[in-house]
Amino acid sequence: MAGAARLGPGVEELTLLEKLLGLPKGNKYGVQGERKVPVLQTNNGPGLTGLMTIAAHLVKQAKKDQLLGSTAEEKAVVQQWLEYRVTRVDGGSSKEDTRIILKGKCHTVQKWPVEVLLDFCLTLICTPVLDKSGSITSGLFFSRYDLNLHLEDKVYLAGNIFTLADILMYYGLHHVMVDLTVQEKEKYLNVSRWFNHIQHYPGVRQHLSNVVFIKNRLYTNAH
Repeated sequence: MAGAARLGPGVEELTLLEKLLGLPKGNKYGVQGERKVPVLQTNNGPGLTGLMTIAAHLVKQAKKDQLLGSTAEEKAVVQQWLEYRVTRVDGGSSKEDTRIILKGKCHTVQKWPVEVLLDFCLTLICTPVLDKSGSITSGLFFSRYDLNLHLEDKVYLAGNIFTLADILMYYGLHHVMVDLTVQEKEKYLNVSRWFNHIQHYPGVRQHLSNVVFIKNRLYTNAH
């Protein structure tokens, strides 16, 4: 684990994910660029690059595809939060970044013409829902703006199912949550409740420090 930590947080998270998924050790990781983007070396062909790509590969390798979502809508939501994780959470470092990180939501927009949705998607970096043939449907698109609000009526990021998005968002936000004051934890009450739930999900936390929350505040003020 110490070697993984030296390669950067992305590789460390992937080794945590491997253990959570019950995969045997042996994968060889490297990093590329100043941002230490993780690379998984493979025996056949070029390696896999990027936290999202490698994590999805590990999930499929472990035959736990349900972690990527079961329905088209769930898959789109999971993908959206994974994109948010690598584009926003990994890029944030300041206190202001922290506040922005805790404000990023998947917002459902329905019944718009496909052309409008496409423009909306390209502008806000959204993820469309595809039908079985791979064509874009006009049913659901997702934008991001408030993580705390998104979790107001949800147990997990994708609703009522535990997914890869919860795992990687937990790992990505751990360094943020561990430094929050009691007042800040209460300010982002829904995020705190979700985070506390995920850190107690079997096998997730591993060697990471336990973040302490005042539980009666988390649950009596949840709604």
